[in-house]
Amino acid sequence: MRLLLISSSNVHGYGYLDHPEPEIRRLLDGRKRVAFVPFAAHDHAAYTETVRERFGRMGFEIVGVDALDKADAIFVGGGNTFRLLKTLYDRNLLDPIRKRVRAGTPYIGSSAGSVITAPTIRTTNDMPIVEPPSLASLGLVSFQLNCHYLDPDPNSTHKGETRELRIAEFHEENTTPVVGLREGTMLWVQNKSSTLLGLKPARIFRRGQAPVEVEPGSDIGLTV
Repeated sequence: MRLLLISSSNVHGYGYLDHPEPEIRRLLDGRKRVAFVPFAAHDHAAYTETVRERFGRMGFEIVGVDALDKADAIFVGGGNTFRLLKTLYDRNLLDPIRKRVRAGTPYIGSSAGSVITAPTIRTTNDMPIVEPPSLASLGLVSFQLNCHYLDPDPNSTHKGETRELRIAEFHEENTTPVVGLREGTMLWVQNKSSTLLGLKPARIFRRGQAPVEVEPGSDIGLTV
């Protein structure tokens, strides 16, 4: 498998998909047709046009998910993770995508599109605006993802839960490790390893252990 799991399409100081462009080009080298999955957004047509224009500037052709079998790669965009997963269940697309990726088709995910590569979507930040039949997702990697991971602001007066506390709650009920991907970072997954790329460290959470930081360019230490 070859996956590029991007925390966020938009990063402060960059345009849409600008910061991961070199890695997108590297992953898609020699390929042309990319099947785009827009289901995390409400307006599929508008989202597809945005992605078609952006990938076109990189020299790639965007096709609909109905052309999945003829595509050279898959891109699943961001938005609401619950809406994305429900639509994939409704359209019976989880198994076809899973099979293509496990057979070697490159996969790019951004935000929600990255979260669904985990065993479940239990560590998403999104509200459950719709109800999928299950929280089980693609299961392409063995760990959970928390994209847009935010560190506590020491100057904030906010008294609600921090992202770290929410992940600690997850580990009260679950044993699966969680990767906190800050904005501006991404995972390059190939075969059995996952390498952090981008602008910042990632934070790795394991049940019963203190969180650890992993620097860009390093293997995150979790078997795929």
